[in-house]
Amino acid sequence: MIIKINPENPQPRLIRQVSDILKDGGVIAYPTDTYYGIGCDIMNKKAIQRIYQLKQRDKKKPFSFICSDLKNISDYAKVSNYQYKNMRRLLPGPYTFILEGSKLVPKIMLTKRKTAGIRVPDHPICLELVAGLGHPVISTSATKPDGEIFHDPSFIDEYFGSRIDAVIDGGPVQGEPSSVVSLMDDIPEILRKGVGDVSMFE
Repeated sequence: MIIKINPENPQPRLIRQVSDILKDGGVIAYPTDTYYGIGCDIMNKKAIQRIYQLKQRDKKKPFSFICSDLKNISDYAKVSNYQYKNMRRLLPGPYTFILEGSKLVPKIMLTKRKTAGIRVPDHPICLELVAGLGHPVISTSATKPDGEIFHDPSFIDEYFGSRIDAVIDGGPVQGEPSSVVSLMDDIPEILRKGVGDVSMFE
């Protein structure tokens, strides 16, 4: 099922419709400021298992997740002053920050070191969805198991079919990965250079 949503001014009725799908344990595809992503409510274990199967991914590798803003991040991660200051300059934007997860984050979403990858994409649809759901949403790129990336929502719908409950068509997206930066122990470490400028951490 494809749901067309305005990327600049998401229609509240449609955001509510997709939030309800997520609340019911659904899996969706949605646009971000980098790729189209596949996601579900991070509090729904069954939906998370479905995404592991879709992506054929090792269960020891947790997915990143999307928060709606910095305040929302501080519910799901332990954020120091240093981390807050740096993230405030860059978010929303094409970054994934590795932080220590808080007690609210389900264990399945944390690495052995209790870290989590957290995003606040510069895309109104994602941010409205998280706000509408009231929980973060899993963020993993919409790809085939061989890594081929889908840039067009109709191809995502065609490929995954009934394995996904809804595909949001929010128009074209950049199609480049986010930059991944660990801010653990207040020591920045660039794990992947993507769209987001990471020169300040070098």
